[in-house]
Amino acid sequence: MKYYLDSAKINEIDYAYKYYKIDGITTNPRHIQNSGKPFLVAINDIKDWLIKNDLLGKDKFPVSVEINPHLDNHEDMMKEARKIASICENFVIKIPCNVEGCKAAKLLEEEGIRTNVTLVFSPSQAIQVGRIGARFVSPFIGWKENSGEDTYQYMSTLVNIYKEKGYKTEIIAAAVRNGKQMAEVTEMGCDIITAGLQVYEDALTHPFTDYGLKVFQDAWDKTEGN
Repeated sequence: MKYYLDSAKINEIDYAYKYYKIDGITTNPRHIQNSGKPFLVAINDIKDWLIKNDLLGKDKFPVSVEINPHLDNHEDMMKEARKIASICENFVIKIPCNVEGCKAAKLLEEEGIRTNVTLVFSPSQAIQVGRIGARFVSPFIGWKENSGEDTYQYMSTLVNIYKEKGYKTEIIAAAVRNGKQMAEVTEMGCDIITAGLQVYEDALTHPFTDYGLKVFQDAWDKTEGN
């Protein structure tokens, strides 16, 4: 099981790598916006961070970078994907899961450019992503659960299909919002979880841990000689 960070902020990336042992990064246009930097500046800063931490390399530390979401033709998607991929060998190109996006992903993979097909919300979408041999598939959890859908059954079905069919595409459980979801997709056998830094930190908190710590602190303070 691998753990990726949802962010384009260098300070968050550096912190999560140092203390949470993240294995990669996923970004999207919203993360780029939240970084406060223009797109090319943000992704080049990530490249510089990779170099600084001796993580440069195609198989070392994947960084998913999304193409312009306005592109609706597979040829235009491929053209931009090639430009982004040429900036850094760690970059994996995020492509939307629609008809044109799947065309682009298939052809890019054949060119040796790794893709992460994103915005996947059904097992039927994920099946095609596996069939075309994309490097990663990103089924979203948080957004579906926010609308009242059963994400447990959704992800279980997807994972079972991938295992049964032997698809090589790795499953990134995306838009993970809490520790419960993290535990569930880990149990199911997803390959990767990606979540924001706050989600990782929230998953480490529990009221009984705080309660127990206070009990032990009080006992420590009342022990003679301490």
